[in-house]
Amino acid sequence: MAVSEFRNDKIRDRFSAAYQQALETLWPPGSRETLDVPTSFGTTRAYRTGPSDATGPQDGGPIVLLSGGGGNSLMWHGYIDALSRQRPVIAVDTVGEPGASVQTAPIADGRDGAAWLGELLAALDVTGGHAVGCSCGGWLSLHHQVHHPGRIAGLTLVEPGGLATPGPRFFAWVMASGLAGIAPLPLRPRLARLIGNSAILERELMRMIRAGVGFRRALPLAHVLTDEEMRRVRVPSLFLLGERSALHDSRRAADRIGALMPAATVEIVPGAGHALPTDRQALVVERILEAAGR
Repeated sequence: MAVSEFRNDKIRDRFSAAYQQALETLWPPGSRETLDVPTSFGTTRAYRTGPSDATGPQDGGPIVLLSGGGGNSLMWHGYIDALSRQRPVIAVDTVGEPGASVQTAPIADGRDGAAWLGELLAALDVTGGHAVGCSCGGWLSLHHQVHHPGRIAGLTLVEPGGLATPGPRFFAWVMASGLAGIAPLPLRPRLARLIGNSAILERELMRMIRAGVGFRRALPLAHVLTDEEMRRVRVPSLFLLGERSALHDSRRAADRIGALMPAATVEIVPGAGHALPTDRQALVVERILEAAGR
């Protein structure tokens, strides 16, 4: 099996420059510890910040942020300041996604993804933490609980994958979002409303994404978790679903979660879509802190 990589050095260097510019422009001022953590699947870039270096259960553990597919830790830039005032925060560039991590071994399925995340959390000595996963990051968080429970005490899952099989509507939304993201700046607000994707208004992130065209992503699709897998997730879990999500029927997904996961809470956010982290940033921040116990 293949690993994710840039098609050539020129594209990699162009992306790296745009990534660094976005990091320096968007990340809140203050302390930021940059970590490059070796795992069996490659070196993982993570950024740690917050009131202390504490990672143990006695202080609630850190909030660990996992991005959606095609993204990296910088998608959380608007969350760092508010979250890190309350708790240590670790923002992760998932191995296999375009970012500063470097994949060296294939990730074939959710079990491999869970193994990668388990190795990362062990290397960072995270215990009792709270994982926040968006889209594919939510899918990885769920699989980590299925296969390697113990290090994470709770989950906030923002429009997670794995609740239903994506249909044509989702792939059309992804394609429309890609085209809208390269449209002239004056048109983007209208297009964002039209397609329901406020993320395309993030100029620095869009510039970074455009610089990374030519990145070959070789990660598995977020297959639907079985009923048995969902029953095995026993930590308190908050699911935040967009009412207008293109990924799944949120009410049907909420019914399935309620039937299979007694420790889970579901909130369907009115008017929001799959771009929930940017659609309703203040609400998502508040819900993360509530779920993590501040």
